[in-house]
Amino acid sequence: MIALWSAQLVALMSVLPTLSLHAAGKTHLREAAVAGSFYPAEPAQLKAMMDQMLEAAPAAQTQGEIFAAIAPHAGYPYSGPVAASTFAALRGRHYKRVVVIAPTHVEAIAFTSVYNGDGYTTPLGTIPLDKEFAHKLASSHGSIKLSAEGHTTSGERGEHAIEVELPWLQHVLGNFTLVPIIMGMQNYESSRELGTALAALIAKEPAGETLILASSDLSHYHSYDEATRLDHRSLAAFTAWDYYSMSRNFESRHWEACGGAPIVAAMIAAERLGANRAELLRYANSGDITGDHGRVVGYSAGLLLRDDQASTTEEPFAMSDDVKQQLLELARKSVEMAVRTHHVYEPEASLAIEREAELGAFVTLHKQGQLRGCIGYTSATKPLTQTIRDTATLAALRDPRFAAVTVEELDSIDYEISVLSPLRHVQNIEEIKIGRDGLLIKRGSREGLLLPQVPVEQHWNRQTLLEQTCHKAGLERDCWKSDQTDIFRFSAVVFRDDKK
Repeated sequence: MIALWSAQLVALMSVLPTLSLHAAGKTHLREAAVAGSFYPAEPAQLKAMMDQMLEAAPAAQTQGEIFAAIAPHAGYPYSGPVAASTFAALRGRHYKRVVVIAPTHVEAIAFTSVYNGDGYTTPLGTIPLDKEFAHKLASSHGSIKLSAEGHTTSGERGEHAIEVELPWLQHVLGNFTLVPIIMGMQNYESSRELGTALAALIAKEPAGETLILASSDLSHYHSYDEATRLDHRSLAAFTAWDYYSMSRNFESRHWEACGGAPIVAAMIAAERLGANRAELLRYANSGDITGDHGRVVGYSAGLLLRDDQASTTEEPFAMSDDVKQQLLELARKSVEMAVRTHHVYEPEASLAIEREAELGAFVTLHKQGQLRGCIGYTSATKPLTQTIRDTATLAALRDPRFAAVTVEELDSIDYEISVLSPLRHVQNIEEIKIGRDGLLIKRGSREGLLLPQVPVEQHWNRQTLLEQTCHKAGLERDCWKSDQTDIFRFSAVVFRDDKK
């Protein structure tokens, strides 16, 4: 998914060797592969272009320690104005080392590849690798390996996703060592393995020495309006720090980011190092540059930082009474149409504004006080109105614990809806509050969820909630104590329409 839309730029793509061997010193350097196509090859012209974009970037208001950043990786004429917002925020800061995490566009690999050479070269000079750090990282997990795979060219194309970030970093940071990483697998497990390994190594060193940069564009080749809607779903999860929903939706292609796994890995690492805020600096797409709104590519600039001024009081997750009633009516009509006619109910136009919201939700059916069906989506995968319609229908017809609801039962069915907040990773179980939080527990392929109202109804304490969620996931009851287990908390707006 190479983000170029100009035939002239494509024609200019360099076909340079990406691995040079200097016989005297046996030095392996990854040479620039896309200088002259994605960005100028002449140093003075390159610096002038970056300076112009940096000056045009909004003044950074960021306070606090920056642990990680997000920047796009398309050709500078297209993504450069957005990337400049990231690098303007980094200008004047000092880092001993920069870890750049990127996807692969050229060479398919089934692991995370940490470059095994001596440096990466750009028109602004060679950046030496931190080989000691790279070796430690590669020895931390079997899925992370020292390798040139993913970093080199394949046929006539050169991998650009790391390279295009480097002149920016050289220009705003000066001297630093580099750890270049290509992620071949784009699933949550790969992101978790890399993120936790990076955090463990960086935490052993003095604070502030390492910057993590995730290289990623967003959606590709949609119309301008569709790309904007799609990208803002991802960015809403980013600012809410819901990286698990991001990962699942990137992997399932509900949302799009060619560097989605690097973003998630950076968020996991930054969180464990002390970051507490995700800041979106800028969003745009290629249509804002070219004026062509037919097939665009999305770009974002963002930071992961520790904001000591951030409020420790969480805003309550809420929903208006009018919306609640609309959603309950939607659930009822969806079930009645599905049961009576076997057709899918289409929400009325008056609900169109709610279709833009994407949240996880469960619909629970009761009959005479007894559970009659419950199905839900744990995180946002589609507009909320579609989620309510589909989960209500599935709860009535497809809950494997019950026979399908019949026409005769419709008048006796009560509806309860739980709309879930974004998921937030639990770093300390003291964060979990009975009456506010539901839990999602995940380890490997196993996952279990309990809604916030369950521990209240069952009179559980925090430990019992943890144990019961482990049990729901099919894991041992003390699985929550394992470093390999992820615990996510969420709140919910719960409302019902009982039949009288």
